[in-house]
Amino acid sequence: MPSEVTAPATAAPQRRDDIPGWFFGLDRAAFAHLLSAQTAAGVTGDVLELGSYLGRSAVLLGDHLRPGERLTVCDLFDSEAGDADNAAEMAMSYRKTLTRSAFESNYLAFHDELPEIVQAPTSVLADGRIPAGSCRFVHVDASHLYEHVSGDILVARAALGENGLVSLDDYRSEHTPGVSAAVWEAVFTGGLRPVLLTPMKFYGTWGDADAARQVLLERDWRADGYTVDEDTIAGRRVLRLNYQVKTPAQLQRSTPRRLALDLLPPVATRATRRVLRTLRERRAVRPTPNA
Repeated sequence: MPSEVTAPATAAPQRRDDIPGWFFGLDRAAFAHLLSAQTAAGVTGDVLELGSYLGRSAVLLGDHLRPGERLTVCDLFDSEAGDADNAAEMAMSYRKTLTRSAFESNYLAFHDELPEIVQAPTSVLADGRIPAGSCRFVHVDASHLYEHVSGDILVARAALGENGLVSLDDYRSEHTPGVSAAVWEAVFTGGLRPVLLTPMKFYGTWGDADAARQVLLERDWRADGYTVDEDTIAGRRVLRLNYQVKTPAQLQRSTPRRLALDLLPPVATRATRRVLRTLRERRAVRPTPNA
């Protein structure tokens, strides 16, 4: 599994990749494609995120808001968890780095206004404060505990419009069996229809899953470096996207540099990556010599 992308706690992010988090390229591409396709099709509605960490995914969701649409973010941030199990999970994973002020600073580096922030357990949204059927997209990435994820899925179902989409994080990681249990329970007993599986996220709908899959197939994912496969789960088709496996020659060229970057201190790693990126950009725009 990819490691967390880190950045200095006090540095304003210059790029979205500077925001710490676990929201990686494949899912960023999937989010952007699905949200853009909704807009192109005239689908309107709010966007909801349950669990935001420091804002990497929220910033992308904010990119796709249209006039009149609202992004709501619900996270404990630096509040105390309401139960011992959740508190233990937070202490193990991100208690030292997660603050509301850091989230707000990161978000405002790319947007003029903050989303609506609910600093509380995601269970508070079960009280109906999100209007039923008001959302077109819900991202669930909060607690990994079965009871909490089950509740978050119910919140997502109530919030989504007829063909709205939900993305559920960590549905297959070995350290999050509670998420897996809640997700597949929703599929087999709760009417959730699978649309797409990536290494990190499950995408589904309580609406027209075939139409959502067709939207995904409108993009040439292979040309962008991804693999596309199709499976059947209990009679329902589902797409799988993953990163293309590099050839031995590609791995031989890339592994030493990647290993060297991984061994450098974070500040040096970021500086080295910036230099390499600048060199690539200069080569890309270098004029062709006259014949």
